[in-house]
Amino acid sequence: MSKTIGAAKFKEHCLSLLDNVDSDGIIITKNGKPIAKLISIKGEQNNFIGQFAKLIKVNGSTLSTGIKWDAES
Repeated sequence: MSKTIGAAKFKEHCLSLLDNVDSDGIIITKNGKPIAKLISIKGEQNNFIGQFAKLIKVNGSTLSTGIKWDAES
């Protein structure tokens, strides 16, 4: 279960919290409502990188719109 902390307290203790965040993360609230979640990149979230590698097919170039144009016209 994630720990919850108010935004003002998070701001006050930010560096310490960064050093001690675990894989469950810390939910940051403002006026009692969750606004963000701090998570460790060492945790299971690392698995996110590359998880779509076999699911997404790229057609053509990722560096082009596919539309030919002349810079002088």
